[in-house]
Amino acid sequence: MTRRHRGRGNQGIAAPRVPASFLPGDLVQQPLPDSDELLQAVFQAQSDLLLVLSEDGTVLDYRAGRILFSPSPAELLRNRIQDSLPVEAHIKFDEAFSRVQRTGKDSVFDFSLFIKQQTHWYEAQLTPLGQGLIAAFLRDITLRKENELAMRRQMDRLAALRTIDMAITSSLDLNLTLTMLINQVKTQLNVDAASILLVEPQTQLLKYAAGSGFHTDVFMHTSFRMGEGYAGRAALTRQTIRIANLSNHQTDLLRSPHFAQEGFTDYFAVPLAVKGRILGVLEILHRAPLSPNADWLDFMNMLSGQAAIAIESAIIFNNYERANAALILAYDATIEGWSRALELRDRETQGHTQRVTEMTVHLASAFGLTEQQIIHIRRGAILHDIGKMAIPDSILLKTGPLDTAEWEIMRQHTSIAVKLLRPIQYLAPALEIPQYHHEKWNGTGYPFGLKGEQIPLAARLFAVVDVYDALTSDRTYRRAWPRAQALEYIRAEAGRHFDPKVVEVFLRMLEER
Repeated sequence: MTRRHRGRGNQGIAAPRVPASFLPGDLVQQPLPDSDELLQAVFQAQSDLLLVLSEDGTVLDYRAGRILFSPSPAELLRNRIQDSLPVEAHIKFDEAFSRVQRTGKDSVFDFSLFIKQQTHWYEAQLTPLGQGLIAAFLRDITLRKENELAMRRQMDRLAALRTIDMAITSSLDLNLTLTMLINQVKTQLNVDAASILLVEPQTQLLKYAAGSGFHTDVFMHTSFRMGEGYAGRAALTRQTIRIANLSNHQTDLLRSPHFAQEGFTDYFAVPLAVKGRILGVLEILHRAPLSPNADWLDFMNMLSGQAAIAIESAIIFNNYERANAALILAYDATIEGWSRALELRDRETQGHTQRVTEMTVHLASAFGLTEQQIIHIRRGAILHDIGKMAIPDSILLKTGPLDTAEWEIMRQHTSIAVKLLRPIQYLAPALEIPQYHHEKWNGTGYPFGLKGEQIPLAARLFAVVDVYDALTSDRTYRRAWPRAQALEYIRAEAGRHFDPKVVEVFLRMLEER
């Protein structure tokens, strides 16, 4: 193997204690000695550049294949290689020299150089040769690195699309969906800022819905008509619009006195449409010129397509939630109307239903029940006496005590309530109170004579509240009891009429109010 450069002489340079074939200057034109034939073979098989180095990294000799390297191998000769490289590569070489000298084993690492407006990657293997010499085998691995980066980018993009898919199927909050979409756009497209404008159904105006990466709040006040501004034109034409140099263009948005503070250079407006229906516009902004290739543009379009589907799903769910909430309010208003109708028949108990409902809800909360359970308890409390709608006035409004036959009819109001309410599916979980609130802890109640925890908890909670409110309210046959007397009765009935645990929580709740 012969040198690929002319000898430079070695005047004034003390010759290191190395084999003659590794000395700098004219002597390095000699071929590597027979003992290093293996080194030469390894170079030819694996290396684009072989550097023979002293312990401190001084380049003593080199063999260069077809490799782009800066500085050139000839310029490196007689200099420490690390001193001619960028800081990061310098540090890696120093660490590798230290490892080789400490362990006597090979050290492999990679580093990058920026040459001719392009990043080049190299793999370096430092191998101890003995006698204070180190061989550095360098290979250009730029293509491999680019492939690795491309693969990683594809994996990241697949993960981003998967995240959006998950949002479509599981995230039902529009604000969370928009925030997630904005973050994915900024991360995967590597841009400074992004915003989403949504079409307002009533006015057909494009209005700011979410964004990130802005220094001012100018974008938060964005509102466009269809066809107005870049975003409005993108929405109207269903075509992506790109402005490569924003400073040379004027729109309504750019005339804002604060927009110049953002310093944006490149701009994309991408329509968000599903099945031909425009939902909004994705705006992508960067503070330096973008050089989007086909791969970048394709992924931008994929992101915008998935974003549109995610937004549509969230909007549909929000609309469903609003409609469902309105329906629930209508249902609740209806059952409250039934309760008021009953109180209009029996003016003596006016206000009773509202009071026991509020108190039962508080007791259920103090007892640690869930929000969903409390919703059904509230409805059950409102409807607890709905069965009395079918009780004749002669019995319901009787001012004196009821005889045995009348009591038998009155007690039927729990069964009547079930017949009235069971056909209404959404009220099924609320039936426990209307059906069982006259059962007693000791089994002497009606209609089934249930005992202890056979009685549903909702009915046990309500029973205490119902009796307490009845005792502390005026009736035609007696005056209201004082609070202390009523509480003493409740306490005395624990274990007979009432669940003792419920009584305990009820009394504590009243003390705290």
